[in-house]
Amino acid sequence: MTKPPSPLYPAEPVIKKVRKWLPSMVWIVPLLAALIGISLVVQSLRERGPTIIVSFPTAEGIEVGKTKVKFKDVDIGEVTALHLADDHSRVLVTIDLLKEAQKFAAADTRFWVAKPRLAGGSISGLETLLSGVYIAVDSGSSTESSTRFVGLESPPVVASDVPGRRFKLLARDIGSLDIGSPVYFRRIPVGHVESFALDPDGRSLSLGVFIKSPYDHFVTADSRFWHASGIDLRLDAGGLKLDTQSLASIVLGGVAFETPVDSANAIPSPDGTLFPLAGDHSEALKTPDGNILTVMLRFHQSIRGLAVGAPVDFRGVELGQVRSIGLTYDKSKGDYSPVVILDVFPDRLTAPTGHPPNSESPSQRVHVVEELVQRGLRAQLRPGNLLTGQPLVALDFFPNAPASRLDTSASPLELPTVPSDLQELYQQVQAILLKLEKVPFDTLAQDAHRVMTDLDGSLKQLDLALRNTNSDILPEVKDSLEQIRTTVQDLHSTLSSDSPLQQDTRQALQSMAEAARSLKTLSDNLERQPESLIRGKKEQNP
Repeated sequence: MTKPPSPLYPAEPVIKKVRKWLPSMVWIVPLLAALIGISLVVQSLRERGPTIIVSFPTAEGIEVGKTKVKFKDVDIGEVTALHLADDHSRVLVTIDLLKEAQKFAAADTRFWVAKPRLAGGSISGLETLLSGVYIAVDSGSSTESSTRFVGLESPPVVASDVPGRRFKLLARDIGSLDIGSPVYFRRIPVGHVESFALDPDGRSLSLGVFIKSPYDHFVTADSRFWHASGIDLRLDAGGLKLDTQSLASIVLGGVAFETPVDSANAIPSPDGTLFPLAGDHSEALKTPDGNILTVMLRFHQSIRGLAVGAPVDFRGVELGQVRSIGLTYDKSKGDYSPVVILDVFPDRLTAPTGHPPNSESPSQRVHVVEELVQRGLRAQLRPGNLLTGQPLVALDFFPNAPASRLDTSASPLELPTVPSDLQELYQQVQAILLKLEKVPFDTLAQDAHRVMTDLDGSLKQLDLALRNTNSDILPEVKDSLEQIRTTVQDLHSTLSSDSPLQQDTRQALQSMAEAARSLKTLSDNLERQPESLIRGKKEQNP
């Protein structure tokens, strides 16, 4: 029961429902602004791509919020932050890529700072003088993504989307090559040098080259690469040689390659194949050296002009080269003899047995050389050409050479030698001079004069006897005797010691002796300086 209201028990409150609150029109504008802001944030998050960090040596020209990231002059991102690496060696550049550029986060993507550069004879990045530097990108093809990259110090020579293949070259030195130097095939530029690095042993270096398609299919296992840098001017035993690929290769340097015409291997080489880089075209196309046969030569004449690296010639085929030149004492003759060490490559010739040279053992090769020596194989110094006068070592057969026997147990093998042609000419002239000196010209003149005197006395006696003979019977005989007398008198006057003939004869003999001595001097000069036939005699310094 409900108790009536009293002071102790007041009346129960009446509960009334509150009327719902209606927003004011003033709040509509902030609500709309908040909705628009939220939509922009959502849209920005949806359009935002991956964030990556690229390290560069310096941050020269890079500004936060201003420096763009471009691919083929299209903006794909922006630099949002710059930080130093923990070791302070590089600068870490934070880049926000657009959503449509998320593929540029591939692990093999390359980044570099585009700015004015002069490299490889070409100028690039001139547009940045007005627009400022930007970060250029070369898209990668890897399926793996990454957030950290190492920026390149210079732009890549070839973009990753250019079709072709890359090869490695092994060279003794870089010459005038540089990154960006062209690669030629039949004097057509077909690629570029991309990189070079010194091998760990320091004896050679490796070069990376890129050859564009479809020229990369011409690179096979038998292809030969060589330096095509500058002007190849050579003056040696082979004469004067001038070779170059193009005007650009003279300034920038370059590499050229060629496949021998008789090559049977036409299968293109795979990507990354290693090739040796020769010094020039002739060296690249030489027959492979194969095994080396070391040979020693002992000459008994002057070898002036012979230099290390001079060719070893066998009937026009270069079989090797001179390795070293020295001088040893010959106890048997008590004289010093020049000694020349040769590196001969027998694989450049077909073996006399008809088998491939590389199939023969070292003992078989020594036996072959022994047979050739028995047949007259000898070494001889010959002038390479009259222009340079530089001699070379020639191997040939001399059937009339003195017999010689090869010591097969010696190391290295010592081949017998024969004198050079000029040396033989000098020896022949010297022999003639010795014979002429032995002729007793004065005694012969005296004997002839004595004989003529005796003959004149006999004729006088005969003339006296004929005077007593009947002049009618022998008139013709008398006339003949008169003629004989006149002839004998003339001959007597001619052969007398003070006659002009005797003086002329002595002068002729003296001139002949002087000519012989001049011929000897000429042969000596030609042996030492054969180039004087063209250049003339060198002036001697006082």
